[in-house]
Amino acid sequence: MTEPDRPARVSGIDKIERRRVALAESALKTLGELGYARTSLREIANNSEFTHGVVHYYFRDKIDLISYCVRYYKTKCARRYDEVVETATSGEELVTGFLAKMTQTLVDETPMHKLWYDLRAQSMFEEQLRPDVEAIDKLLEEMIWRILGRYADLTATTPTVDAPTAYALVDGLFEQAVVGYAANPDKTPDLLTDRLLQVLPKLVTA
Repeated sequence: MTEPDRPARVSGIDKIERRRVALAESALKTLGELGYARTSLREIANNSEFTHGVVHYYFRDKIDLISYCVRYYKTKCARRYDEVVETATSGEELVTGFLAKMTQTLVDETPMHKLWYDLRAQSMFEEQLRPDVEAIDKLLEEMIWRILGRYADLTATTPTVDAPTAYALVDGLFEQAVVGYAANPDKTPDLLTDRLLQVLPKLVTA
């Protein structure tokens, strides 16, 4: 391969990735509304600007597309707390900022979170889903651990649990809120806040 060939190849890869991102963004609304089991590539195409052939060209099957969509969305989710972690100057400020963003994403993006939990449950039966689900779980675990670590630094404390345990506790409360939000949207965000305020201080010790 000559050196002049290299930029064209990279450009082609970038173009493919951009199209995959565009397809994922278009597909997420349909996926959030219908869930894993009820969504097909054709259904996604019918609810987007792309044809079934185009969708199939960039994604080999439904699992490939849904895994990509959820991974793309959850990567953005994991980064949304970075500013709070970096700018907070006290434990109280960090917790306030974290809870504000978490309750906002609960309200604004419930369908996407439902899709994630649906996909994670399906991974117990679909082996093809497991690597992506494990990778997303790890990404979210690291996000929670960054928040807890920064909280410990700001409050001169030490975490009392390891990263997987902290993630399991916080994620468990959030999953309950996602389930509860459909039945009680008015009270669920405040209930999530109250429960997290009970749990977070117990995850560190002086």
